[in-house]
Amino acid sequence: MGSMSDKVSGKANEAAGKAKQVAGKATKSKSMHAEGTAQKAKGKAQVAVGKAKDKAKGAVDRM
Repeated sequence: MGSMSDKVSGKANEAAGKAKQVAGKATKSKSMHAEGTAQKAKGKAQVAVGKAKDKAKGAVDRM
């Protein structure tokens, strides 16, 4: 994936994870809340990968 698609997918996973966390809390579903927490973390990691790709590309472009 490119850096932009990593960041977009990451933000989507963060949002979906947050929604699952809220739904899990509202319904008192520990598994749903945990699933949301995991998905949100996955999203944050994807965004970080996208940012790292941007930095690497920037470093290569400056050479």
